[in-house]
Amino acid sequence: MSNILSVIVIFCVLAVMVGSLLLLIWCQKDKMGKEEGESMGHTFDGIEEINNPLPKWWSYMFVLTIVFGVGYLALYPGMGNFAGLLNWTSANKQVVNLEQSREQAEAARAEGATARVQYDREVAAADDHFGPIFQAFAARSIEDLAQDDEAKKIGQRLFLQNCSQCHGSDAKGSRGFPDLTDGGWLYGGDPQTIKTTILNGRRGMMPPKGGLPITDEEIPALAEYVLSLSGRDHDANQLAAGQAAFMKGCFACHGMDGKGNPLLGAPNLTDDAWVYGGSRGYIIESITNGRAGVMPAWKDLLGEDKVHLITAYVYSLSADSTGSAEAAE
Repeated sequence: MSNILSVIVIFCVLAVMVGSLLLLIWCQKDKMGKEEGESMGHTFDGIEEINNPLPKWWSYMFVLTIVFGVGYLALYPGMGNFAGLLNWTSANKQVVNLEQSREQAEAARAEGATARVQYDREVAAADDHFGPIFQAFAARSIEDLAQDDEAKKIGQRLFLQNCSQCHGSDAKGSRGFPDLTDGGWLYGGDPQTIKTTILNGRRGMMPPKGGLPITDEEIPALAEYVLSLSGRDHDANQLAAGQAAFMKGCFACHGMDGKGNPLLGAPNLTDDAWVYGGSRGYIIESITNGRAGVMPAWKDLLGEDKVHLITAYVYSLSADSTGSAEAAE
């Protein structure tokens, strides 16, 4: 934080602590003009108010709390930019990339319980404890893990922590993010391909109009032809013009039959599964403006062992939706 903000924080903290102490001292003084134990002259519902001092145990605890606060703020951060005499921090604020994060985790593992950064220490301890468990699962095939309830539970937790933000907690995706349960795959749904996708990420791109000499006037007809490929309601009068536009080069990625190409990540246009929406308007929008999708790589962040379990979980979802693992491929 800035120096000005740090000064404001320090002032507020000290003001509260000093003010609390002064308030306690003020409350200890008799200002009522009555001797201790005398009646204050007030009665309510048969209860008479007596001039009694604050309970000593309460006053002592109040003082001890202030003393504890002074000691805590001297040892740990809490006074603006002052890091505390122990130089402890909950997170390493100097880390700006994954490589530095790994270096700090290794340093924390070497330092053990004396590591100053709490987060690094906890990550190192978690890796030491759970690492062998993940390694044991990684030694088994994805197909085998996809049938193991315990493995799927762990894979689901990892999925919810890292993948659900885009694909949803039920893995059914949303517009712009693929449904992982419908058995339709852009790059292939066999176990190893799914794992490769998660490990290395994917970058899909369809240029506006496919980068082809398709005119704006041809786009509505082309959209009708695309609708017809998946058996959707369409304008039959525009099919011939739409197919002619498709044959200008759309087939190079999507295939002559529109069934797509996993090598390119080109979608199957015949299965009625749409990443960016399958309505007439969305299809026209996709053709006109193109699409650019990025699936980030998780290899460096999660490691191959954890990705192995996520793959088994995702593979099991697709296999369940089609009734067999082979159908998901």
